[in-house]
Amino acid sequence: MRLTDKHREYWHKNLAITSILLVIWFVATFVMGWYARELNEITFLGPLGFYMAAQGSLVIYVGIILFYARYMNKLDKEYSVHEGDLE
Repeated sequence: MRLTDKHREYWHKNLAITSILLVIWFVATFVMGWYARELNEITFLGPLGFYMAAQGSLVIYVGIILFYARYMNKLDKEYSVHEGDLE
């Protein structure tokens, strides 16, 4: 099967948003953990490092999932590759 320019553009946008969201995931998971002691000096509902480890990162993960699902649904409809309405 030969890819058209439209297919390449679709996959380029898909890979771009996936890369951006993976960077956000990496920062929320590893960078926040690496700097937990420094973050604990900031108080937001308790020490920020503890808050991010206990609840904040989970909120970020759910936000990433919701954003990706909505973005991909919009992108699928734009490029006519959506599955259609499920009934």
